[in-house]
Amino acid sequence: MRVSISPEEIKDNPFELIARDWMLITAGPPDAFNTMTASWGGLGHIWDKNVCWCVIRPGRYTREFMERNNVFTLSFFTDEHRPALQFLGSRSGRDGDKVSGSGLTPVAGPVAGTTTFAEARLVIACRKVYWHDLDPSNFLVPEIERCYPEKDYHRMYIGEILQVVAEK
Repeated sequence: MRVSISPEEIKDNPFELIARDWMLITAGPPDAFNTMTASWGGLGHIWDKNVCWCVIRPGRYTREFMERNNVFTLSFFTDEHRPALQFLGSRSGRDGDKVSGSGLTPVAGPVAGTTTFAEARLVIACRKVYWHDLDPSNFLVPEIERCYPEKDYHRMYIGEILQVVAEK
């Protein structure tokens, strides 16, 4: 059973939650959404708001959905769902219904117009408040460039956290 909690009640270490455990970034309502696996992002506070930030490369199909929608979710899972996250991270929604192949069950998210998954243990629903395309001329350490052999620099989205739901 999921219950609503405040962002301050999230007990997970954000470094493990995102970088090690991974997340699904999902944009669009249940009848028109796309999702992608991600391991880059963060949680914090800016502009008097609790926020998350995530990044999406220009070629990712989910980016089109992020551009069309004002709200999105970050969904987190237990280790048993790692194969589903690997599956979703290795396929494009442009090529067909990758979600059905993952074994995950899409459901309406906690905020109108969002989608998450029945199996998620933690869901963060956000409203986009800012975006910015990363500019390589602003990289201050040269090793960052190695993350971009194709020069496909991410678009960063900052989302105000509207609601958090977690497994009780």
